Amino acid sequence: MRNINSYREIWRISYPIILGSVAQNIVNVTDTIFLGRLGVVALGAAGNAGIFYFVLMVVGLGFSVGMQIIIGRRNGENNHAAIGDLITQGVYFLLPLATLGFLFMQYLSPFILREVTASEEILNATIDFLKYRSFGVFFAFFNYLFIGFYTGITQTKVLTYTTVVQGIVNIIFDYLLIFGHFGFPEMGITGAATASVISEIAAVSFFIVYTKKHINFSHYQLLESLKFKSSKLLRMLKISAPIMLQNFMSIASWLVFFMIIEQIGQTELAASHIVRSIYMVLMIPLFGFSSATSTLVSNLIGSNKVNQVLSLTKKVLLLSLSLTALFTPITLLFPNQLGLIYTDQKEIIEAVRSLLYVISFSMLFFSVAMILFSAVTGTGKTVYSLVIEIVSIAIYLSVAYLVGVHFNMDLWLVWCSEFIYFGVMASLAGLYLRFGNWKSANV
Repeated sequence: MRNINSYREIWRISYPIILGSVAQNIVNVTDTIFLGRLGVVALGAAGNAGIFYFVLMVVGLGFSVGMQIIIGRRNGENNHAAIGDLITQGVYFLLPLATLGFLFMQYLSPFILREVTASEEILNATIDFLKYRSFGVFFAFFNYLFIGFYTGITQTKVLTYTTVVQGIVNIIFDYLLIFGHFGFPEMGITGAATASVISEIAAVSFFIVYTKKHINFSHYQLLESLKFKSSKLLRMLKISAPIMLQNFMSIASWLVFFMIIEQIGQTELAASHIVRSIYMVLMIPLFGFSSATSTLVSNLIGSNKVNQVLSLTKKVLLLSLSLTALFTPITLLFPNQLGLIYTDQKEIIEAVRSLLYVISFSMLFFSVAMILFSAVTGTGKTVYSLVIEIVSIAIYLSVAYLVGVHFNMDLWLVWCSEFIYFGVMASLAGLYLRFGNWKSANV
């Protein structure tokens, strides 16, 4: 087995995830750019709907991460034959979950959104977006299944190919369906939702073709047993359930955060969604290193190399901070130019500029916090990572509400609550890795 506690191996596993994230974030940026041309209502509604959609999606993603950790452990143990059964049980869980998510978005989301959205225009556009976007949940969950498998066995190169395919398809259909080019219907905001669904279909199709061509099914015993095994699924859920809840709470906190901003005004909401789009680009290296950290930690523990976990985490931290820091000068030196990519409204650009100064420095906090947090998750002690998330979010949203609504302070000060969130998360995760009992985790 390769020495995974090396900069070279960390990079080998991380860079395909990073490149894949580039393609995925090109999708998000393109959506925001296109919809920014339709006005603040379309931009704010699509942003809120996108977060609402992802709140439900991260439940499936959380299960995938839990599965990834167990697959990583079995991979480290050289028990490859056990991996196929994990995939089978994953299908039995994710398919009903996707159905529930689809029904929720179709029939229950309007009632929830009506209670938390101040603008009637944004509310109606958000509901329209979700009606179309909800069809993508089935394909997205199967994508998560493949991502969990390939990341767990540390064969991440395919993630780059898949997300590039998804990104290209999404951009093409955004152009065709939002504005109605080349004889396609002009669908506006619902065109963006439809394009995203088509891109997810393209991604899962690519995964299927690639897997059939490049993976030895008998080595992992893929599809050799289709029997439902409740004991194995329950074991997976023991690891995955805290991550599912943790991911749900994490993205839900973003939804609440933007609902707080929506109470301030439509211009502030539009500016914040533009910054969120830029934020997601800045996070690209971090997402790759974060996912690699969980897998590598789990593989190390499975290989009885527990003493190397902290050393590995320090190396990933250094790589993550270095790569993230490369983006900082861009946002500090060219804030107006970045704003102009999305909109030509001076009031929004002014708000974007002040927010970019904030996130330029909060990203450095995020780089430390997320790697430490992912290392805790990778140990299999996912209940502890859930507790860390709950405490961090509670403090974060309380501060954001007090600053934005109670004291009615400037928007950039509301965004400064990011420092508190990442600071608390990094402190708690670091203390647990230093003094906690994670070395005894059994998955």
